[in-house]
Amino acid sequence: MTELPADYRAFHQLYRGAYVHWAELYLGNRHDAEEAVDQAFEDLYFVWSDVLRAENPNAYAWAVVRHRTIDCARARGRRPTVIDTAVFETEALGRAVDPIGELELSLAVYKAICALPARQHDVIVLHYCLGFSVRETADIMGITQGGVRSTARHARHRLHQALGLQKEEEHR
Repeated sequence: MTELPADYRAFHQLYRGAYVHWAELYLGNRHDAEEAVDQAFEDLYFVWSDVLRAENPNAYAWAVVRHRTIDCARARGRRPTVIDTAVFETEALGRAVDPIGELELSLAVYKAICALPARQHDVIVLHYCLGFSVRETADIMGITQGGVRSTARHARHRLHQALGLQKEEEHR
């Protein structure tokens, strides 16, 4: 058996956990997430020299992981589970004065997140839902920190519009 290249092993060690975390939220269970991410890393291994020659290896890898995860969901006849998981794990529902109203709001928020363009969706999920820092989100997706901040700003604007919310400055 051939030993894996050191740079491939290091990349795998650095990003597999984050990729699985994102895929688990998307697929709804850990086993499927690990399978999708492991398939993505297998794909990456076979083109590793191309990945390293790419202008942005992290962005290349993120695209492979994202597509493998989506393919896994389709193969299992599933839709993304971000809505299902996030809504029912919200602690606020248990403490809410109006749990039904809170549930409706949560569903609207997650439906709006799912309707975002792919890059905005990923930034929102990685940064706000999964709690990765701006730097970590940038590293995972292979974009700049400024790109994360700008994409998040545009995504928040779209979410405000989708939810019929006004920014605080507009109230003044």
